[in-house]
Amino acid sequence: MGLTRQYLRYEPAALFGLVASARAGVAFVALRGERGRYVAVPACEHVFVWDTRKGEKVLILKGLKQEVSCLCPSPDGLHLAVGYEDGAIRVFNLLSGESTITFNGHRAAVTALQYDHLGGRLVSGSKDTEVIVWDVINESGLYRLRGHKDVITQVLFLKEKNLLVTCAKDTLVKWWDLDTQHCFKTLVGHRAEVWGMALLSKEKRLITGSADSELRAWDLTYIQEVKDPDEPESKKSKGSSSPGAEENTEEDETLELDEHPEERIVKCSKVGSIMREGRDRVVTLGTDRTGKFLACHGIDAVLEVFSVLSEEEIQKKLEKKMKKARKKAKQNSEEEPERSMELSLQEEVQRVTNVKASSKIKSFDLILSPKGELKMVLLLQNNVIELYNLDLSAQVPQAVRVSRITIGGHRSDVRTLAFSSDNIAILSAAAESVKIWNRSTLQCIRTMECEYALCSLFVPGDRQVIVGTKTGKLQLFDLASGSLIETLDAHDGAVWSIALSPDQHGFVTGGADKCVKFWEFELVKDESSVQKRLSMKHVRVLQLDEDVLCVRYSPNQKLLAVSLLDCTVKVFYVDTLKFFLSLYGHKLPVLCMDICYDGTLIATGSADRNVKVWGLDFGDCHRSLFAHDDSVMYLQFVPKSHLFFTAGKDSKIKQWDADKFEHVQTLEGHHQEVWCLALSPNGDYVVSASHDKSLRLWERTREPLILEEEREMQREAEYEESVAKEEQPVVAGERQGETGLAGKKTIETIKAAERIMEAIELYREEMAKLKEHDAICKAAGKEVPFPVNPILRAYGNITPSAYVLEVFKKVKSSELEESLLVLPFSYVPDLLRLFNEYIQLGSDVELLCRALLFLLKIHFGQITSNQMLVTVIENLKKTTISRVSEARDVLGFNMAGLQFLKREIEAKDEVIFFADATERFEEKKRKRKKKEKMVLAVL
Repeated sequence: MGLTRQYLRYEPAALFGLVASARAGVAFVALRGERGRYVAVPACEHVFVWDTRKGEKVLILKGLKQEVSCLCPSPDGLHLAVGYEDGAIRVFNLLSGESTITFNGHRAAVTALQYDHLGGRLVSGSKDTEVIVWDVINESGLYRLRGHKDVITQVLFLKEKNLLVTCAKDTLVKWWDLDTQHCFKTLVGHRAEVWGMALLSKEKRLITGSADSELRAWDLTYIQEVKDPDEPESKKSKGSSSPGAEENTEEDETLELDEHPEERIVKCSKVGSIMREGRDRVVTLGTDRTGKFLACHGIDAVLEVFSVLSEEEIQKKLEKKMKKARKKAKQNSEEEPERSMELSLQEEVQRVTNVKASSKIKSFDLILSPKGELKMVLLLQNNVIELYNLDLSAQVPQAVRVSRITIGGHRSDVRTLAFSSDNIAILSAAAESVKIWNRSTLQCIRTMECEYALCSLFVPGDRQVIVGTKTGKLQLFDLASGSLIETLDAHDGAVWSIALSPDQHGFVTGGADKCVKFWEFELVKDESSVQKRLSMKHVRVLQLDEDVLCVRYSPNQKLLAVSLLDCTVKVFYVDTLKFFLSLYGHKLPVLCMDICYDGTLIATGSADRNVKVWGLDFGDCHRSLFAHDDSVMYLQFVPKSHLFFTAGKDSKIKQWDADKFEHVQTLEGHHQEVWCLALSPNGDYVVSASHDKSLRLWERTREPLILEEEREMQREAEYEESVAKEEQPVVAGERQGETGLAGKKTIETIKAAERIMEAIELYREEMAKLKEHDAICKAAGKEVPFPVNPILRAYGNITPSAYVLEVFKKVKSSELEESLLVLPFSYVPDLLRLFNEYIQLGSDVELLCRALLFLLKIHFGQITSNQMLVTVIENLKKTTISRVSEARDVLGFNMAGLQFLKREIEAKDEVIFFADATERFEEKKRKRKKKEKMVLAVL
């Protein structure tokens, strides 16, 4: 066997340059006992927790590969539920930063998450149009609710009632009764997508936001409530009095499609509209935790804040209004006004202020501080988090910006990257600034304002950098002072490419004005100081027929390769500028290219998604490789080798071997187009920049990479992906209607089922061996040593039945039902017999009953028709009922004990409270007597 070429693996080392992704929402989280200081934001596949006071990152909740699409903190503030692009939900513990629970149920990105008021249940909505309710305590799915026809945009639990409200892009708002798990009402009063909703006034009013400038208000009446006949009817607000508020006869009625008219629970009637100032669609609509403040924003930079009057405030306002009306009636000698006076919707929900952010808002969160200030955190489109305070005690409340987190990244996409010659500093440049980063600490050490940057390089010596801009300028920056030294008008169009000459005396630039210009470094005398400073001198120009997209020197500085807009690459002699070769074959323009260290090969990457490897001696094409699923944006050779990296618009970075024309490895991590990359001079590091605003650092490890193993792993990953996309197994006897099982079939559930099957097979084998052993012992008339299975020995010489229970307990709670669903029926009889044995011993009764009832449900027909299982089921019935009632008694006793302790503590606290109050009263009495004595003495 011949020697195989050894490659070294590149691994992800860090993600930096990102403050927050604009994909999911922002949320205040309670950390270190403080609320209103720390905010959780999505950051590609991770979640960052920022300290808004210090502007520091205090916690990273690490994800896997998929991008974060939704966030929701738990009511107790200890956990954060995170929804991902692939439909998974992970619950993180904010104290440890670890993921404690994983739920797999959705087939597409999670778009909405909400906890109930106790934090025991979590509801999720997704792009797959389905809603799933999860049990957080038991770590399992409860049920799936189907009914919407488009992406779910918001889900809300009702505190007092066991009800759920959902809205979606199908223009519908649906009400679900969670006791019976069906939709009992559908609101159809919207003409376009419903983008958000909020519950106000102790869940007596629903506000919905759609694609227009109206926030529609609906009054909710809970029909099963028994009303006191003496109690006045609940007020109904008048319709919107503002101009432009549309009132439809069809919308004034109760808008509902009742699928079960006999089970009406809520009556929903439209009472008017609150007019927004924004004319576009609602992006986010939400309230603070108290429900006192409502806020919303569109696709612009303005957050509109409204205050909602409480019942007491409404009552006071009504009394004031009645008083005024009586006074007016008295003056005009009219009859007294009637008692049934009402407030308009605009009086109940009042506009407080508008908050103008520095850029487009993507999401927000509100929190009312104990001091009475309203804190608002805004996640902006341009990689910024802003925190505003609103002083509510002021006559005219104005939002004041108290902090802004920006230092961690660029405001726009990074279009160019460069490494310093010592591998320590990284340059990144975008539309507004150039930043210098320390590679080891990933801290930004310099930020300099620039024009829209397209290309860049470190000047030899690493003390200055040159940036080529979209307007055709070359900007020279000094790193020590962080200042712009010089700006030159280099080209009439954009400077698309810049390349340092191998002798390091100058550089070459290519622009959209069809010119290639040669520059030299020179020292010029600065007017403001005695010392000379670095400058750039234009020495030669090469005029071409097409726009220049990329330029590269050969390592010996004899040849210059120029990529043109006519899809060709022209090679010229540097000294005479005479034409040498034309490399043609690409169907679309060549966007990037590079020449290897020995000058024998040139690799070109094009918008036609191909990479071609050419020989530089004759210009012959060695091989054309289909590299990416979209345009190849950047290409660079690894120093001192014939390996090269390519970056594509398909969000992937790939490494290739230019000698064997093989794909070596793919670096996956970015979630959107990769614009550029840079390799360190020693080849140990790769840094890349993407449209997802992140910069990623990849490090070369000492781990060898074997291509056959890579291909095998790739095939396995493809198989696992195909398993997840397969049709979900159908439960016998279950109607494919509104409800369904919460989980979904994944590779983990299949592996769990396989482990249960292997354990049952081992149990069967061991039992058969035991019978044989007993027969041998009987025949021999003496005890023969029984060989113990090595697996059972590893578990501490446990019995085969105990081993099955151990395996069963290791199945994740959230995957239990799906694992049992793919378990063949031939294993079920053995499992039922074992369950009977386990339940009799009283171990894990709750888990075993859950599995038992599910197996009976899905295999009911086969179990009942099997005569051999009749006695097993009868035994199970007896043991299960007795053990469950024992468990219930224990729980009841414990609950009674806890309630007794609670009452004891409360009584003790009351005694202490009254003792303190008496002491304080006596102290006040003594002070008053002393004061009176002093006054008498003065008199």
